Amino acid sequence: MNQRNAFPVPVIPALLIINGLLFLMEMTTAGRQLIDLFALWPLGAGMYEGAAPGFQVWQLVTYSFLHGGVFHLLVNMYALWLFGSRMEMVWGSKAFLIYYFVCVIGAALVQLLVASQSGTVYPTIGASGGVFGLLLAFGLTFPNEKLMLLFPPVAMSAKWFVLIYGAVELYFGVTGSFAGVAHFAHLGGMLFGYLLIRYWRSHPPGYR
Repeated sequence: MNQRNAFPVPVIPALLIINGLLFLMEMTTAGRQLIDLFALWPLGAGMYEGAAPGFQVWQLVTYSFLHGGVFHLLVNMYALWLFGSRMEMVWGSKAFLIYYFVCVIGAALVQLLVASQSGTVYPTIGASGGVFGLLLAFGLTFPNEKLMLLFPPVAMSAKWFVLIYGAVELYFGVTGSFAGVAHFAHLGGMLFGYLLIRYWRSHPPGYR
């Protein structure tokens, strides 16, 4: 086998390993410090008594490597592998990496905007913003591919899965259902992913 092609999607396993290692660190006594420094805190959070040091620019990226529990981690990593590995093969590693972190940062910016309106101080963590961007990319690239849902266990075309999932997230975000989940951050990841894909369609990236 050609050594160059032995592992065609190097970014995905690297992301999985980093997320896994940081989750293990979260389970140690350093977990509180990781959340304080690397979770996404609202603008001005440091002004409130007992809050973390506050927002720092690196948190726009680092929050995506932290997770709130085993289930949170496993769901995000499964979706990252399921959708991300296909998109990395289609785009190439460099374009994939750019797309993923555009979605991550876009989700963070939307979350900061929402948090500034809520008046409450809480950290945001998880790779869901990037994952939702990948879900959108998968649906646009493979619109007719069937995805098997867990609840209910039925097959659905990827394009319908994306539309329904996006609509559900919007409903939950507007109504305040499922508190504790950053629904608008998920939508932000999808929005910024869509804008980048639209840009790439008229200005194709010259790298893979």
